[in-house]
Amino acid sequence: MNAPFRIDMPGKRAAADPRNPQFFGNPYAFYTDLHAGLPAFHWDDYRHWCFSGFRDVSALLRDRRFGRQILHVATREEVGLPPPKPHAADFDRAEAYSLLNLEPPEHTRLRGLVNRAFVSRQVEQLRPRVLSLADEMIDRFEAAGEVEIIRAFAAPIPAIIIAELIGLPAEMAPQLLDWSNRMVRMYMYGVDEATERDANAASREFMDYVASELDNRRRKPRVDLLTHMLEAEIDGQKLGQDEVVSTAILLLNAGHEATVHTTGNGIKAILESGLDPRTMFADDRQTAATVEECLRFDAPLHMFTRYALEPVTLDNGLTLRKGDVVGLMLGAANRDPSRFSDPDRFDPFRTDGGNVSFGAGIHFCIGAPLARLELQIAMRRLFERLPGLRIAQPPRYANVFHFHGLERLDLAW
Repeated sequence: MNAPFRIDMPGKRAAADPRNPQFFGNPYAFYTDLHAGLPAFHWDDYRHWCFSGFRDVSALLRDRRFGRQILHVATREEVGLPPPKPHAADFDRAEAYSLLNLEPPEHTRLRGLVNRAFVSRQVEQLRPRVLSLADEMIDRFEAAGEVEIIRAFAAPIPAIIIAELIGLPAEMAPQLLDWSNRMVRMYMYGVDEATERDANAASREFMDYVASELDNRRRKPRVDLLTHMLEAEIDGQKLGQDEVVSTAILLLNAGHEATVHTTGNGIKAILESGLDPRTMFADDRQTAATVEECLRFDAPLHMFTRYALEPVTLDNGLTLRKGDVVGLMLGAANRDPSRFSDPDRFDPFRTDGGNVSFGAGIHFCIGAPLARLELQIAMRRLFERLPGLRIAQPPRYANVFHFHGLERLDLAW
């Protein structure tokens, strides 16, 4: 079978269709060939430069000459951006104040407002609730002897936790997941108009729901993050309605996405490794190391894009214009042989651990402490209670290259 990609080493170019199941189901052969001599290349399908090496990705994530937005320093015409699509106006409005897409000073102001809810000492208080939810989910399917683990376990736990943390009821988690999944499809390569319209409708419904919850908090404040965002002042100013809505939606979406993918990808990696899960979760320290290896080995996010905020010439001689997009390939960086010994082997006992799965710099994932806690507790509990777990059907990855996660993982015991 021919490889689902082409690499032109002399020309520093590559082609790989992100919609090809052969590719998005296993992009690691592509990464291996890139690591053989092409750490920076032009990805013809995406029409921008990409970086696959751990050192380059780590450095560029921290390089303040690059940012997640460009229109604060340039016009659309100046950098060749197309005009907004009217049928995606609600999606754009929902994303307008997303922490993920802002740069200082707006990013600093909003992140500072919500950061205290996600610091380790606050997150640690959620340990009993995560364990309780893990047991509750396992109780529902344990007797059946089989389960599709993404829908029954990986998805509901982080969705419920982030909903409750923000101040929304646990029973809303399925609806929040539906809205989030429909919005995330906007990041598919070559998205069509029907998908854009559906994501726009989901965005509108999501915003309306959050706005109604904010109205409730104005009438009857609570001790929750929604009320805090409404009442807190920064430099004597409160957040506007759109800022609070965007921030809440970003936290709800990002607060489960990576955890769901890492749970599924990690369970798959553990079961395919042939290693004894009991040794991987023998104590708290080893459990943490196992989760970090899951994050490295099959990362939940494979590309993070940035704009050049000014003309830039990199150390490798590559010159970028203001407004040029670069793709930072987190999944490839995590398999870089110059950083990791035997990088394509799942090894929860490795001594050269580390990863860039949560990013770095000012956009380092604000929810990383929460995600790590959820992963450590839920995965350990799953393997403790179901020691005979095995993969029952071939796993299937979802058709979203950026967000690398399983659509189905059928298990039996």
